[in-house]
Amino acid sequence: MNRAELVEFLASKNDLTKAAAAAVLESFIETVQTAVKKGDAVQLVGFGTFKSAKRAARTGKNPSTGAALKIPASTVPKFVAGAKFKAVVDPKAAKRKAEKAGK
Repeated sequence: MNRAELVEFLASKNDLTKAAAAAVLESFIETVQTAVKKGDAVQLVGFGTFKSAKRAARTGKNPSTGAALKIPASTVPKFVAGAKFKAVVDPKAAKRKAEKAGK
């Protein structure tokens, strides 16, 4: 599903115009990006958490020449799926986890 399809789905599901649905989606994305940029986590219970993660500096290899190169430390966005989201995507894994926790 791409952005246009998501906007169309949101509009039809919530009785909105496409413009209104696009504006809501855009403000949601901007809010999450701004919060994560500041270092805050955005937690949507049942869906997941958007946060920033620090990557340490490391040594890598140029794939074409094989030469070693230094990759600097960086901060990257990260999404961790919530339990309900994971269960929707893979119900068998959720069932196995529940059985394992019950033992």
